[in-house]
Amino acid sequence: MINLTVGKPHRVLLRYILPLFLSVVFQQIYNIADSVVVGKFVGEEALAAVGNSYEITLVLLAFAFGCNMGASIVTAKNYGAGNYTEMKSAINTSLLSTLAVTIVLMLVGFLSARPLLVALNTPAEILGDSLSYLYIYLAGLLFLFFYNVSTGIFAALGDSMTPFIFLVVSSIANVLMDILFVAVFHMGVSGVAWATFICQGASAVAAGIALYRILRKVKTEEKPKLFSKGAFRDFLIVGVPSTLQQSFISVGNIVLQGLINSFGTATIAGYAASVKFNNFAVTGMHQVGNGVSNYTAQNVAAGKEDRVKGGFLYGAIIAAAIGLLFFFVYFFFNRDIMLLFLNRESREAIEVGHDFLTTVAPFYVMISGKLVADGVLRGEERMGLFMVSTFTDLALRVGLAFALASTYLGSRGIWWAWPIGWGVALVLSVAFCFVKKKPLPHISTVQEGEK
Repeated sequence: MINLTVGKPHRVLLRYILPLFLSVVFQQIYNIADSVVVGKFVGEEALAAVGNSYEITLVLLAFAFGCNMGASIVTAKNYGAGNYTEMKSAINTSLLSTLAVTIVLMLVGFLSARPLLVALNTPAEILGDSLSYLYIYLAGLLFLFFYNVSTGIFAALGDSMTPFIFLVVSSIANVLMDILFVAVFHMGVSGVAWATFICQGASAVAAGIALYRILRKVKTEEKPKLFSKGAFRDFLIVGVPSTLQQSFISVGNIVLQGLINSFGTATIAGYAASVKFNNFAVTGMHQVGNGVSNYTAQNVAAGKEDRVKGGFLYGAIIAAAIGLLFFFVYFFFNRDIMLLFLNRESREAIEVGHDFLTTVAPFYVMISGKLVADGVLRGEERMGLFMVSTFTDLALRVGLAFALASTYLGSRGIWWAWPIGWGVALVLSVAFCFVKKKPLPHISTVQEGEK
């Protein structure tokens, strides 16, 4: 457990954020491994099936992200203020709330998976594999959600190393199981889904045990509540807008997936491969923003708002450096990395991936600034401003994708919608950070000597 309210901001953030970013690296490795294995050992249609299902799984991940952020911010606030009894009550409340959300999503998912895939114009040749992947993914949803909430709580307590260790072990195991189930047992698309199911389950159990052991060492004067209305309110204040943000982005991506599907299997496969690389980059920068959220929440709750500007500045520098790294790799070596997913014979799909990555990669530094600004807004619980920026980006990307795709640009027009939306959202998010804010309610700090 690391207190983010003391020490020079650049040193605190670098030490705290580096394991968070490396966690994303390993998380994305096993996400990408699914596509690499099916693309290489099964074929282009299998890759298209996994990519087609992937956009739907992002909607589910949006809810997991919302629960993660809700639990993380409410935990960070109470930890920063020294309210350890309330902190434990908030954690209990977050876990119960997450359980309820997961059960509802599993029921809805199993009932709507097939109709949704049909509505997306999923080609008949990949419908069966897409459905199998989704069903297995839904079966493991409880593991996914509880692992995400547990890592959010670790991060709120300043512990970014424990989730990193879990992800390293889980990622390596996932890649090995992908190869075993697909290349050796010939289980096809279902094989990579079962590998993810097993590894997520093991990670969720391990994270739960580690979290219990850490919290048991935190002494409280009173017994924490199993469910707290105040903590639930705090959880919703951040969790609901975060969920809406991610889910609407995911819904927008599903709409775009339907548009992309109209261009044929080769375009679907090329996009499925390249968007995984894009999400790798964006998620890495997004994790920096999440780190800035917890840093901001702890410092605001501790009455050290003057440290937030430094966190914003150094967080933006770290995120921009990550964006530049991904730009260099994706812009100059995009065809080479596409061969991780596809064979050289899939020339049309490789060219689609080349077009996508060379269009969006030059603008990674731009989106990195927006994601860090969003982190400050979440940490300060200014969720209304945060959502305005996000929905503006989404509306522009979806609207422009359809408009530009109908021109001579074709599928290339879809790709250009990304940087345009990012640019407008960057201006809005940064501007909102300078809007005068109201002091956060319902936090009573303790004296420094009482911590």
